[in-house]
Amino acid sequence: MNAPGNRWCVLIPCLNEEAAIEEVVGSAIALGAPVIVVDDGSDDRTPELLARLPVTLLRHQQRRGKGEALRTGFREALRQGFDAVVTMDGDGQHLASDVPRIVAAAQRYPRHIVIGARLIDKAQQPKARRLANAFADWGISWACAQPVADTQSGQRWYPRAALDLADLPAENFVFEAAILIAASREKGLGVASVPIASRYQDEFRLSHFNPVRDVVRITSYTVGRVLHYGDVWNSYRRSRASQPIVFDTAAPAR
Repeated sequence: MNAPGNRWCVLIPCLNEEAAIEEVVGSAIALGAPVIVVDDGSDDRTPELLARLPVTLLRHQQRRGKGEALRTGFREALRQGFDAVVTMDGDGQHLASDVPRIVAAAQRYPRHIVIGARLIDKAQQPKARRLANAFADWGISWACAQPVADTQSGQRWYPRAALDLADLPAENFVFEAAILIAASREKGLGVASVPIASRYQDEFRLSHFNPVRDVVRITSYTVGRVLHYGDVWNSYRRSRASQPIVFDTAAPAR
């Protein structure tokens, strides 16, 4: 799936995902793309299971948060000379079968971050999570000064310009919001989305995302970025002036 001058890999950050990690990583390997896995200090069987698989495996000896796991993976991808990465969470909520559509969207929209946006079967999302995601989309789109669909999804295509932002001073789940905002405002990248299914079946372990603590952190960071970039009203207008770019190979692009 890789073409010369457009080398990409799959990046999977994980923490205590022994129930799903073999299937998730195996499905990514089956795509034919290189896979980098960053284990953020798991204390279950995750490291043992990963050691059997043909991937680049990096491990934090202690838990450092999802942001640092992504940062470690970005740096490794750059070290290996990749031009982009596709991220997937390790708990099974993301399907490798969606990756080809995300790659196709990235080819259609160069210089864009592409998000696997959970626009299908949204009724599966718990109501509180759905409302929190909608609030995050509103605020982060404002900070990005462009409309973004599903700012909380962890399945994304990050082009080289976004990988270069690995050293942004943001941690934990704030890091993903920080990348979107800085890529939009400082690198001039667009954001496109590919519809994927919302998957909240009971087999997934409890999320590491804390709906109170992490929402407060993301909100505080986002408000600070809106004020930092200034021209607040114009940024808001730009975020609401159009619908997010949604691309699917099964439907016309818009």
